Amino acid sequence: MILTNGKIITWEQPNRILEGYALRIAGNKIVEITGQPEILEKYPQEDRLDAHSQYIMPGNICAHTHFYGAFSRGMGIPGPAPKDFPEILGKLWWSLDKALTLDDVRYSALVCLIDAIKHGTTTLIDHHASPNAISGSLSEIALAVKEAGVRTSLCYEVTDREGELGTKDGIAENVRFINAVKAEKNGKLAATFGLHASLTLSEKTLEACRAACPDDVGFHVHVAEHPVDEYDSLQKCGERVVDRLKRHGILGSRSIAVHAVHVDVREIELLAASQTWVTHQPRSNMNNAVGMSQPEAMMRAGIKVCLGNDGFSNQMWQEWKTAYLAHKLWNHDPRRMSGTDVVQMAVYNNALLAEQQFGVGPIGVLAPGAEADLIFVDYHPFTELTAGNLPWHIIFGFHESMVTTTMVSGQVLMHDRQLLTLDEEKITYEARKLSAETWKRYNAIAQTH
Repeated sequence: MILTNGKIITWEQPNRILEGYALRIAGNKIVEITGQPEILEKYPQEDRLDAHSQYIMPGNICAHTHFYGAFSRGMGIPGPAPKDFPEILGKLWWSLDKALTLDDVRYSALVCLIDAIKHGTTTLIDHHASPNAISGSLSEIALAVKEAGVRTSLCYEVTDREGELGTKDGIAENVRFINAVKAEKNGKLAATFGLHASLTLSEKTLEACRAACPDDVGFHVHVAEHPVDEYDSLQKCGERVVDRLKRHGILGSRSIAVHAVHVDVREIELLAASQTWVTHQPRSNMNNAVGMSQPEAMMRAGIKVCLGNDGFSNQMWQEWKTAYLAHKLWNHDPRRMSGTDVVQMAVYNNALLAEQQFGVGPIGVLAPGAEADLIFVDYHPFTELTAGNLPWHIIFGFHESMVTTTMVSGQVLMHDRQLLTLDEEKITYEARKLSAETWKRYNAIAQTH
């Protein structure tokens, strides 16, 4: 297939915007980007996809999300509003996840994948929980992922919240799915070993998880999202969260530390020295009022900080905009969090993480040899758009509704805003029926908190 009549944003380093070029795809890879007349003459029989003067650019990547939280949209929390993050966990998330069935798990994933395809997110790294439907839950999500065609990494969050059996089942689900992914060798499906957070994990459980996790697979764990995580760790073992995870061999170049809002300077040093990835989710941090991490300082320290959404919408440009603005307000300084820092997290670091997760070659860039994960964006700038000022055009001008076509691994998932792999009307109809029953179960559970 040859993509014609588009303005190509490569997201190379340095980035280029190419006009008068065409892009050729063979199988799942980009194989050639050259002048349009030349490439059309060279391959006269090749199928063509006309971009109609839209921008062609790599699809967005989400470094941390929660498909299982989809049914929380519009749901009321019984009783007084939670006053802090620990109450939000107890009243909302630890009640909702217990209400989920395997059908709920699958449809929660499907509605999130529709959102991703429609709004230009082609790769997602998910962190799952469903304590009353653990066994097989990751395979249910994987079925949804394969149907959608999006590139996704999955894990199950191990926790001690549901007793010894729940802990064992969570460990077993991670191990089972990791082995299944390795056996299948599907370049669009990957696995990590999920942990909830230090505050819900005993020493015994961390030891068991380290023993069960293969050396070539990393962990995916929430870290110091709220001070309660740090104080719990200090009380349990006299050390802070990152120190504790390091002692248990959880950190490393394949592991993802989510949030890291309340880490101290030494913990940042440990994360950097271990080459652990950190993900930043500003919309979630604002919503939970937990504070803001220090991604600028972390990147200066050598940490590869990535951008996720923590289960918010898969409209990743919204996360860009929030990151750009929130740090200015948080620090009372309009010079903080430049557009180039946002791009470093959301484009370059996210792409490096995705490449490591899936092991298929370059992702998140339009260049020969890269995976053909891309989107068409119907944006008409009324000021000059260059490779240099593109970050600010995205932050102040791009909107997810401008995405008209989405492709992953050479497969077109949406064309001219028409979904090709998923039936949105049917899926949302089924999800509404399922979520009504989920809400009933949730309310019964939440009343006890």
